[in-house]
Amino acid sequence: MKQIVYTASPESQQIHVWQLDASGELTLRQVVDVAGQVQPLVISPDKRFLYAGVRPEFRVIAWHISPEDGTLSDAGHAALPGSPTHISTDHTGRFLFCGSYNGGCVSVTPLNDGLPGEVVEVIEGLEGCHSANISPDNKTLWVPALKQDRICLFSLEDSGKLTPQKPAEVTTVEGAGPRHMAFHPGGKFAYSVNELNGTVNVWALSDPHNQVACVQTIDMMPSDFTDTRWAADLHITPDGRHLYACDRTSSLLTIFTVSEDGSVLALEGFQPTETQPRGFNIDNSGKYLIAAGQKSHHIAVYEIKGEQGLLEEKGRYATGQGPMWVVVNTL
Repeated sequence: MKQIVYTASPESQQIHVWQLDASGELTLRQVVDVAGQVQPLVISPDKRFLYAGVRPEFRVIAWHISPEDGTLSDAGHAALPGSPTHISTDHTGRFLFCGSYNGGCVSVTPLNDGLPGEVVEVIEGLEGCHSANISPDNKTLWVPALKQDRICLFSLEDSGKLTPQKPAEVTTVEGAGPRHMAFHPGGKFAYSVNELNGTVNVWALSDPHNQVACVQTIDMMPSDFTDTRWAADLHITPDGRHLYACDRTSSLLTIFTVSEDGSVLALEGFQPTETQPRGFNIDNSGKYLIAAGQKSHHIAVYEIKGEQGLLEEKGRYATGQGPMWVVVNTL
């Protein structure tokens, strides 16, 4: 098994392709120049394509992934209705979702044999739309609208159309700013990180009344932190035992353990990391975390250790300018 790490650096308009070995060492395999500010990345469920949202032209670019070494070759592109802040796919690889913060919208693009086509759905009025997250059962799209302190819930139809559910949204406390999300592998709980107040919400996907409910809100910042909170990203290990979040002002990764069923988070500690960590991710073995420093222009690899999931730095690497997105593929 080979693990390939892709990092997007919009300031230098590049994607770096790295191979991650069993010891946590990265080896650079390719640098791809992109005509535009390449930002959000996602890998297709069948691992054959890498998709990237690119600015200032609103478009998604697709690359073929070499099954031998993970390197990239051009495959195609398509227009998007708004500046891409976050992209994701459904679990079958039929649709690509794009959340646009500046455009205040979420869109659906069909994928035909992995290649993006014309947009089939646009939902507007989502101020500060920051991500689009498909539920484990592939039926519900969760769309945080940061400026409205709400997460909108849509049913995904076979055509790619989005239908508001009942209720059509869940809300956070005022001024929280929901941003990115993760789902527990057990399929019963979701987690959202709040950019503006530095907390994480735990959502029960279905309570006894078949409604979504917030079952926990936990602070992700040190008790003595008094500066501006600026949370960014959130990821869970494949086994569901550990959840991590990052804050850009403090340049910290926050470490949580997760109860067996996914319903309760416990704060375990903090790991200083690269300056202004805009994005990070966890490898598919659940052994390593890779964090990108938007202001340090480096990425760092950490080993996830012990029952607490604490982090031990294994190495850091110069990459493109302003790295802000990390995804990991398995060949």
